[in-house]
Amino acid sequence: MAGAAAGVLVAAVALPAVGGAGVSARSAVGALDLRAEELDEPPLPERTRLVDANGKQIAQFYFQNRQSVSLDKVAPIMQKALIAIEDFRFYKHGPIDIEGTARALIKNLTTGGVTQGGSSITQQYVKQVLVNAAETDEERAAATATTVSRKLNELRYAMAIEQKYSKDEILERYLNIAYFGAGAHGVQAAARRFFDKPASELNLAEAATLAGAVQNPARTDPNVGPKSRALLLERRNVVLDRMAEVGFVSRAEAEAAKKKKLGWKDVEMPGGCEESKYPYFCLYVQNEILLNEDFGETAEERLKLLQRGGLTIKTTIDPKMQKAAEKAIRKYVSPKDKPVAAQAMIVPGTGEIKAMAASRKFGNSKKKNEMSYNLVADAAHGGGRGFQQGSTAKVYTLTAALKEGMKLGDGFASPNGYRASGYNSFKDCKGNNVGDPSHTVTNSSEGGGGFKTLETGTWGSVNTFFMKLQQSVGLCDTVKTAKEMGLKRADGQKLGEYETFTLGINEADPVNVANSYATLGARGKYCKPLAITEVKDRDGKVTRFKPKCQQVIDKEVADAVSAILSGVFTKGTMSGVGGIGRDAAGKTGTTDNYTAAWFAGYTPNLSSAVSIGDPRGAFSHNLIGVTIGGRYYPYVYGASIAGPIWKDSMISALKGVEAAKFHPVNRSRFGGCGDKCPPKPKKKDRDEIRDIDDLRDLFEDRGDRGGRGDRGRGDRGRGGDWGGWNETGLAPTD
Repeated sequence: MAGAAAGVLVAAVALPAVGGAGVSARSAVGALDLRAEELDEPPLPERTRLVDANGKQIAQFYFQNRQSVSLDKVAPIMQKALIAIEDFRFYKHGPIDIEGTARALIKNLTTGGVTQGGSSITQQYVKQVLVNAAETDEERAAATATTVSRKLNELRYAMAIEQKYSKDEILERYLNIAYFGAGAHGVQAAARRFFDKPASELNLAEAATLAGAVQNPARTDPNVGPKSRALLLERRNVVLDRMAEVGFVSRAEAEAAKKKKLGWKDVEMPGGCEESKYPYFCLYVQNEILLNEDFGETAEERLKLLQRGGLTIKTTIDPKMQKAAEKAIRKYVSPKDKPVAAQAMIVPGTGEIKAMAASRKFGNSKKKNEMSYNLVADAAHGGGRGFQQGSTAKVYTLTAALKEGMKLGDGFASPNGYRASGYNSFKDCKGNNVGDPSHTVTNSSEGGGGFKTLETGTWGSVNTFFMKLQQSVGLCDTVKTAKEMGLKRADGQKLGEYETFTLGINEADPVNVANSYATLGARGKYCKPLAITEVKDRDGKVTRFKPKCQQVIDKEVADAVSAILSGVFTKGTMSGVGGIGRDAAGKTGTTDNYTAAWFAGYTPNLSSAVSIGDPRGAFSHNLIGVTIGGRYYPYVYGASIAGPIWKDSMISALKGVEAAKFHPVNRSRFGGCGDKCPPKPKKKDRDEIRDIDDLRDLFEDRGDRGGRGDRGRGDRGRGGDWGGWNETGLAPTD
């Protein structure tokens, strides 16, 4: 009988009182089937938090700003306020409050429309579940339609909910699902958004404000403006009067609370990477989740999990190292500069990304010179096309040469200009001829000609030496070595396999370059870049992510490469900048026509790469005659800005970290020279060498004296390296 009466009342409330209540009742009774029906309750959308390596939040993502809490974390006065205004007999009735529904029926009959719903908190919870589960506009409209069938279904679900949960559990679920306005879903988010405090600390006036907001949050949304705030204040006072009326508070307490101001704090709840302290790293993590099938079979599923899953994602970023990178970049490059510096730091042996920084802020404001994409990473992680790698790519050729048995003292005569002897001088990995005998590669001002060994050719970054070295070991072997070490193009395309590959014609990003160098720091062990170490779901289940590594280069080969690259700081292109006070290895990189500049280097503890270029277009906006960081540069070399940024940031990042040493070179394997030893000068030549001028004349007589040239153009791109050497154009080793 109660069920039938309830059905009649539901029908009467649902339909406007046009034609009389009898018609509505007869229609409902004819269709009554009031049996409890199980309600599908999908997990509520919960915010996902990103935390740094120390557990501190650095970003959050949400479809709905919500943080569910248990009922004991909600102030009792908040519970009372909601019950008083929404369903003051909540603990006394079943799934429907017949008295409340009857009052609503009388109100609707006297007004000629549906002006009062009479729904219990249980029914309201059911409605919110259906609205939240709706995927389409049609489903959302059906969940809120003022129809008899919707009301009857709501009642059937409410009956099942009352059987399934206790009253406290229902109240808790309603408080967590309800929308309060201003983008706040659930009482905890609302308490933070409105009053900058947790729900457990709400006072009477604040509780009444939130309780009043749930009826029509769009109308009383305080974020909209003064009029909406006035309506919310009015609604708050209605709640206070109701609380006094039902005996939840005294009249004096209600009147005192009514005298208080609204207290709206307008606490922003930032979401997404734009509001993150570390936006470029945040973008990397966000895209890593969207790309990783461990987080869902489809991109749509992964996005839902990110925005609604209530995950806590522990990341690898180290605040100390991040700060070191940011500080060093700010020292040399201004956020207002058009050229941009970007840096990544990665741990050798694990691939953990410890820092991702750039000179410009992340955002969409062109007026503020902000960047709308990830300057530090590749396109797959929200980045762009990157910049040509320049002579930092020579390291892959050097590694390939040592893999094939060359010794530190092996080398070639490296003239001013290099021209392929034929189209078949270089073959890509498909066997296609890619040599260009019509094109001449020349040396730069930082690396003159003469006989160069693996050591001196690397220290001086001699273009013609590396062209001959690449021809000797094979273009394909060089490309394969680069891939093994982790090099990828920033745009996701295949690496360009042309004769000038060794001069750095491929566009790259700091993360991938730093990670490829980290392979050497880990003695030949490649590890996939790692940004996420742990994910905890809403139920507390923890999934841990371990480094994915494999040995790709012989350890002793990596040791030999590190030994050679260590000399770059003392005898090569970074000698003017210097080292970092511990074992370190690295390589400068300056591209053809100064379109970009790099420095990449590593210790056994940390690897890092720094790039600088103009994102408006590197070839149309090169680094010649530019002012960066308030300083004018006629030409920007790898050691001009990128090198000092690397040095300063690495010193700070590694402060307090015990210095690890490189393994010594196996001299029995790599010492001396093999079949590519330098020719011994004739006694007459030795006797004639009295000073640097005699040495230059000697090289000139032999026809292999270095020159300056036009910076090593490539046939399908440009690369090469040059920097601030002495006016003779000779390396110190010459």
